Amino acid sequence: MAMDMEIDSETALQLMKQGVTLLLLDVPQYTLLGIDTQIFSVGPAFKGIKMIPPGLHFLFYSSSTKDGREFSPITGFFIHAAQSEVIVRKWDQQDEHLVKISEEECEGYSQAVRNLEFDKHLGPYNLSQYGDWKRLSNYVTKSVIDRLEPIGGEITVIDEPGMDKNTPKTSMEKALDEQLRTSKFTTSIEKSQRRKCYYTSIPRLIKHRGAQGEQLTSFNIDKTQLLESIIIKEFGGSEELLLGELQFSFIAFLMGQSLDGFLQWKSLVTLLFGCTEAPFHTRSQLFTKFIKVIYYQLKYGLQKEHDNAESGGSLLDDSWFSADSFLYHLCKDFIMLVQDASVVDGDLLSVTRKLEELLKNTLGWEFQKKSAVDGIYFEENDEYAPVVEMLNEDDMKKAGIL
Repeated sequence: MAMDMEIDSETALQLMKQGVTLLLLDVPQYTLLGIDTQIFSVGPAFKGIKMIPPGLHFLFYSSSTKDGREFSPITGFFIHAAQSEVIVRKWDQQDEHLVKISEEECEGYSQAVRNLEFDKHLGPYNLSQYGDWKRLSNYVTKSVIDRLEPIGGEITVIDEPGMDKNTPKTSMEKALDEQLRTSKFTTSIEKSQRRKCYYTSIPRLIKHRGAQGEQLTSFNIDKTQLLESIIIKEFGGSEELLLGELQFSFIAFLMGQSLDGFLQWKSLVTLLFGCTEAPFHTRSQLFTKFIKVIYYQLKYGLQKEHDNAESGGSLLDDSWFSADSFLYHLCKDFIMLVQDASVVDGDLLSVTRKLEELLKNTLGWEFQKKSAVDGIYFEENDEYAPVVEMLNEDDMKKAGIL
C-alpha cells in the first residue's frame, strides 16, 4: 500500500489511538482494494488500514484471478465510524467478498488491534488525499446513506438490471454494460434477489394535469417546477438531502462502477442544469452549492483519469467528455444562461465562472459567444444552433420588413 505522507512517531501514535481501524482478514493477494479516493493492490502481509479519520467513508474492492490479471466487478459499501472504532470484515473464499463476523469474534480482534498486535500488517490512511474525499462527500450524511443504500449495504453492478437494449447509451453506459456481460466473475441472480439502491425517481418528462400546448412545453423546457416538487415531496424541503444523493450516486458510480449510480447522477445533473428560473429567483443558494459539488466531482474525475493510469485509468474517458456529450450541452446552456442573466447572485456567478475555467483548461471546452446576427448569438459549428438565413434588401421588402 503506497503512501505519500511522512509523519513523526508521536503523531502516528496519536492517530493510531484516535483514528478508525479497518481490519480486513484473509483478503487474497492481488485483490484491488480502495477506500475513498485511494486504491491499491493487496500484498501478502496485508490485514487492513489504520489511522482513518472518524466519519463517513466508502470501501470498495474487486477480487482477482490467481495471476492478478482479471478482476471481478467492484463491490462497495459506505461505513460511518466513530473515533477509535475498529471495524472487522473477513474474506469469504467461496463467495469472494467481505463479510461481517460475530460480535464475540469482533471484540476479540478489536482488542488485539488496540494492543497493536496487527500494527505491522496495517497500512496507514493517506491523509494527504482526505481533503479530496471531504469535498466529494460533504453532503453525504448517515441519514442519506440510510435512505439510499441497498439491503445489506453492498453496491455492485452485478445486482443491477442490464440496460434496455432499445435505450440509447452513452460511452459510459456501454462500458459498464460490457464489463458486466463479459466478466468471468458474473453470476446469474434472480430478479427478486437483486439489491438496488433506493434512489429518488426523476421523471424525464413533466406531465401536468390540465396543462396543454405551450404551458406543457414550458414546463419541460424549464424544470424549475419539477425541481420544486421533488424537493418538497421527496426530500421534505431539504436541499442538502438532494445534494447528498447527488454525491452518493457519483461515489457509487466512480468508485463502485455502478451503472445505476451513473444513471441517477445523470438524472439529477440534467434536472438541475435544466432549470432556468430557480437559479436566479427561488434557489440561488442551492445552485451555488450544486455548482461547487459538480466542480469538485469533475475536477477529481479528470485528475483521476490522468493519475490512475497504472490501475486501469478512470471510467471518465475522453469520449465521455467530448464536445458532443450530454454534459457539454448541459454545461454550455447553463453557463450561457448565467452569463446572459440581467441579475445574478454574486456567489453563483463566481462558482459558475470557476466551473467554466475548469472545463476550458482541462477539456478545451469553449462557451463564449463567437458570432452575432441581429441579436441572435450562437457558437460556430454548433449543430444545435438555429439556422439563420441572411436576407438581401429585395427579400426584406417582399417580407414586409422594410
